[in-house]
Amino acid sequence: MTALLLRDLTLALRAGGGFGLSLAFFLIVTILVPFGVGPEGGTLGRIAPGILWVGALLACLLSLDRIFALDHEDGTLDLLATAPIPLETVTATKALAHWLTTGLPLTLAAPVLGVLLNLPVPGFFWLTLSLALGTPALSMIGAFGAALTVGLKRGGLLLSLLVLPLYIPTLIFGADCVRRGVEGLPTATPFLMLVGITLGSIAILPFAAAAAIRVNLR
Repeated sequence: MTALLLRDLTLALRAGGGFGLSLAFFLIVTILVPFGVGPEGGTLGRIAPGILWVGALLACLLSLDRIFALDHEDGTLDLLATAPIPLETVTATKALAHWLTTGLPLTLAAPVLGVLLNLPVPGFFWLTLSLALGTPALSMIGAFGAALTVGLKRGGLLLSLLVLPLYIPTLIFGADCVRRGVEGLPTATPFLMLVGITLGSIAILPFAAAAAIRVNLR
């Protein structure tokens, strides 16, 4: 498992398909928003939680098709499917590698980009915490979608259509947690819902993703 994780991290960094591209996209979205809604600080501050969460969500989408596609093309996925390691562990490890190269950098960069959107000071803690808890769910859900579309030609668009509806609950509760934190309201409900979604995704989706891969490899 450790060797597979290190391999995926090395390939992701060498190929440049996750780390740099996702951060660049996140930065571009953050910069473009003030041009669209105006530079007024109050307006930007009110919409900052939602914009930052939407930007992080869309940035995660960019590298989802690479989770299994490259391994499928060179035959590595077939070897992993017959290896002593359970396929469920393989899918969970690949989702972890995606989070480490995409979700974690986005979480660390979000407070810096929040300054550009005039995010109120109380929101920085909740933004970082909500992204740290929510982005693992985005990676795991994305791995499930990638498993469903592995082997399909031009499956990137289909993958986005499949995954985006599943991302909506995480987006709603993540952005609401930040908004409530900014306004000084209780954050327990969206926070616990976000934790529940992430834990549920980690517990269930590796098995669903492994089953989808087995079907696609037949």
